[in-house]
Parts: sequence; structure tokens; C-alpha cells
Amino acid sequence: MPRETITISNSDGRCPTTVVTPEGWTGGPAVIFFMDAGGIRPIVFDMAQRLADAGYLVLVPDLFYRFGSYGPFDPVEVLKGDFRAVLGPLMATTSNAKAAQDTAALLAFLDTRADVEGRKVGAVGFCMGGGMAIVAAGTHPERFAAVASFHGGNLATDAPDSPHRFAPTIEARLYIAAATDDHSYPPEMARRLEAALREEGVSFEAETYPAAHGWMKPDFPVFDAVAAERGWRAMLAFLDRELRSGFPR
Repeated sequence: MPRETITISNSDGRCPTTVVTPEGWTGGPAVIFFMDAGGIRPIVFDMAQRLADAGYLVLVPDLFYRFGSYGPFDPVEVLKGDFRAVLGPLMATTSNAKAAQDTAALLAFLDTRADVEGRKVGAVGFCMGGGMAIVAAGTHPERFAAVASFHGGNLATDAPDSPHRFAPTIEARLYIAAATDDHSYPPEMARRLEAALREEGVSFEAETYPAAHGWMKPDFPVFDAVAAERGWRAMLAFLDRELRSGFPR
């Protein structure tokens, strides 16, 4: 599988980043993959490769780089115990705002790649990464065409970097995939996010899957294969529609 590990430097340090492409890659659009709170681990690369194989260069930054070395973690084992004690210190080193700051360096790197076609890119985010992807698009509106959030949590809170606060600057089209069983994104929060997006004229689709928070991740105990395949079909169709117009498959 075509995969290259690089380091992208910014004002906060050196961010290990993986570039994933399909076999026979000659060029096309780029997508930034915002990880979940489980961090970088084998399944993240498996998912990035599946996305790449659909015809994209996929950039996977380790957003816990400020913490230092860790894991990789097995979410099943972590969730058996006090997962906040394990993952909390890592999560404390990043935020929606910091991820948006990191995105500037990621975009600058993509600008150096002759195989990335088009200035606008896409983003996908899972759990923690869902909100990060939305805030990145709101912080760098001229660079994002499409953002997909899967079981993203805390998408409309009172925090200053809450994703819904970035609705006034978002130019990308959004796909928001929620779960019926998700305490981090209850229906009232979904209504708050969607109201903010509508008020600012943001183009978006919102779907609620009959699944639990984390259903897209094959190494999560709540993984739902049927719902995940539905999610993948929706994601790829969305990205294809928004990013690949004019690019050959």
C-alpha cells in the first residue's frame, strides 16, 4: 500500500503525518483525515487507505504530537477501564482551535505536492475529529470544498471554539452523520448546530444512523458493519460529488 510518513513542522512542534495514496496514483484531490480520540493506530491507516483507494491523496496527521509518544491503543481494552484516565491527558493537548492551527501547515504541505489537483480539499473527521474538521473548514474557508463528520461530538456547545460558531465563515458543503445513541451529540445539540448552519446559509446534509457513537470504527466495541458500509457509501458519494468534478477516476 502506498504510504509515506513525514514530519510537518509548525509553531507548536513537529507533527508526524502519513500520506496515503492508491496504487498507480498519478494525481487528484486531497482529503485531510482528522482522527478520533483513540489516536493513531492500525485501523486509522486502514480507513485512510480505503479512502485513498477511491481516488484521493489522504493526509493523516497525528494530532496528539504535542503529547509525545503514546500507544498505539486498543479501543476495546481502553474502554473496558477508565478511558478518560488513559486518553484524557492526550486529548488535553489538542482542541478544535489547535487542530485548525495545525491545518495551516497541512495545507501548506499539500500546496507543495504536484500530484494534488485543485486548491480546495476535503476533510473527514471521526468522533473528536468531526468537530475539528468543521472548525478547520471555518478557519480556512477558501481551502475546503467538502467536510464529512461521523459521530462527531460536542458540535454545538458554549465553548469558544465550538464548531457551530464557525458557521458564518464556512464555505464548504458539510455532511453531518450522527448516531441515535450518542450522549456527546444529543438531538438538542444537533438542532442547535443545524440552526446555526441554516442561519448562515451553509450547505449541509444531516443524517442520523441507527447506531452508537463510534459505529464507523472497526476496532471499537460498538462497530456496526451495516451502518458503517452505509456511512462509507455516503462519504464517498459526497466527496466524489464535491471534489472530483473534472478529475478522471
